[in-house]
Amino acid sequence: MGWFILSVPLLLILVVLLFSTFFIVKQQTVAVVERLGKFSKDYGPGLNVKIPVIDRVAGRVSLRIQQLDVIVETKTKDDVFVHLKISVQFLVQRDHVYNAFYKLQNPHEQITAFIFDVVRAEVPKMILDDVFVKKEEIALAIQRELKDAMLNYGYDIIKALVTDIDPDAKVKVAMNRINAAEREKVAAEYEAEADRIKIVAKARAEAESKRLQGQGIADQRREIARGLEESVDVLNNVGINSQEASALIVVTQHYDTLQSIGEATQSNLILLPNSPQAGSNMLNDMIASFVASNKIGEEMKKANEAKGITNKKNKPKNPPPPTDFDY
Repeated sequence: MGWFILSVPLLLILVVLLFSTFFIVKQQTVAVVERLGKFSKDYGPGLNVKIPVIDRVAGRVSLRIQQLDVIVETKTKDDVFVHLKISVQFLVQRDHVYNAFYKLQNPHEQITAFIFDVVRAEVPKMILDDVFVKKEEIALAIQRELKDAMLNYGYDIIKALVTDIDPDAKVKVAMNRINAAEREKVAAEYEAEADRIKIVAKARAEAESKRLQGQGIADQRREIARGLEESVDVLNNVGINSQEASALIVVTQHYDTLQSIGEATQSNLILLPNSPQAGSNMLNDMIASFVASNKIGEEMKKANEAKGITNKKNKPKNPPPPTDFDY
């Protein structure tokens, strides 16, 4: 019975020694073992053995890629305060576990200090718009400085990213107003250009319409003149001279006009001369107008010749002299 009582504590001691001899290290992790307070060895993943009581696991270092997010407040060149969120991805190099474990008390604080230093050195050189445009340059500067500084401590900087740029709320409102005003300006320019195109197109259409209308009127008058000429030739062939033929045509058109007015149901009252001498009077008035116009033209021609100005245009044909006659 006494032997059993003594064997129980010994068994417990053996179990404790056994568990303290073997230890397990997870994947992508390194265990740092100290012997009597001094670094002895680092152990990789799997089942490992150490001397009980003498050796102890001082700590474990992860070899996975880690990410540290840091928010830095700084001022730009145009005196705008802005918050930048910097994300740094880093890992511990397997061959430099000793430096990573013993040389830095808090690696996160060290990395944060370098980030603040680089950001507050680079951003004040830029205006706010350039900070948004050149954020890749800021990230590369952070990565370059951190890589050189942390390499001595066993850390490798994989990537540095500027993940967020947050200016003051009033600045963002002002930027949105500037953007909205710029877009309204562009919209107004496009609307003005569209109105100008419409006006030009309308003017061109009106000009083309008037040109075609004038061409149509000219063609119409040309055909009327050709018809009158043919009518006069027909009347001359039956023994009616030109003056009598002209009078007959005027009288015929006069009565055609009266007939057209009489056929309209809602026409206004028009008083036209309808005496037997109406056609002769109208023809005499037309001839008198032609003669007066021709006389004025001759006088202007003489005046221009007296001043040394010659008219290269063809002379207008003189109309026949006015003659009064009755039907």
